Amino acid sequence: SMMNRGRRTRRNENVRRMVRETRLSKDSLIYPLFLEEGSDIKAHIDAMPGQYRYSPDRVHEIIDECLEHGINKVILFGIPASKDSVGTQAYDEDAIVQSGIRKIKEEYGDDIYVVTDVCMCEYTDHGHCGILNDKEVDNDLTLPYLAKIALSHVEAGADMVAPSDMMDGRIDKIRKSLDEAGYNNIPIMSYAAKYASAFYGPFRDAADSAPSFGDRRAYQMDYHNRREAIKESLFDANEGADILMVKPALSYLDIIRDVKECTNLPVAAYSVSGEYSMIKNAGKAGLLDEYKTMCESTVSIYRAGADILLTYYAMEIADAIKRGDIG
Repeated sequence: SMMNRGRRTRRNENVRRMVRETRLSKDSLIYPLFLEEGSDIKAHIDAMPGQYRYSPDRVHEIIDECLEHGINKVILFGIPASKDSVGTQAYDEDAIVQSGIRKIKEEYGDDIYVVTDVCMCEYTDHGHCGILNDKEVDNDLTLPYLAKIALSHVEAGADMVAPSDMMDGRIDKIRKSLDEAGYNNIPIMSYAAKYASAFYGPFRDAADSAPSFGDRRAYQMDYHNRREAIKESLFDANEGADILMVKPALSYLDIIRDVKECTNLPVAAYSVSGEYSMIKNAGKAGLLDEYKTMCESTVSIYRAGADILLTYYAMEIADAIKRGDIG
């Protein structure tokens, strides 16, 4: 007789579900949302099938849809009407994200948890994530601006801020600035290990944020590096980050696992635009089953160690969990 048969605990759905190691909850999902300045806008994003940019007066349409699927957390990205060299629209109290937050909070209050992306690339006329000094992003010059952006989001009613710029020391600067203003209970989710990635392609179309020259490799991480992600994550943890994020997700599952093991903070992963659009378009082309691929790739991110997932598939994933196809 054979002592060990792995098949014994795979015989039927009941036993498979009992021994399942990775459990999913819709409570861990965050839906990314693009806000565009103006009114009566619901503009389809060509590079991201099924995703739209909304003006603040129509944002309730997508939020109602989220709530119907049991998704109550969003992360906001803004597309301003005008840009300049110091990204003024990123921290103006009447700018796009700030108006969007107020609109959402007026209508939904605490029913929607609002996270905001803190960066400058959508707001600068050069498309880089900070203030330029000649042709280079000046790290230390940028920090006060990031702190100003984060504070303006929180003053407008944001529940959490998520700096994505990859400037050194920004968590410390933002934490101090929020604390000084009396917002010591507002958490910071740091894009701690953000790689210079080709998978951001469709997002740059969505947010109109491609750099006008050069690239972001001087501040975003080199995808050859693994231990460096731990270094970055520990920097941010020591500076007061409450949640650490790895971005992108699918090609960085080892990094998610590493960050999970080197810290006691919750770990988030951002399944980025390129991951979403690849699965969408391959499904459309009949090359693979979109739904099953979404389910499998989603589970892989949680299996790697993510506690929180930012994804354009949030609603579909919530439905899949409810149906019992995953979770």
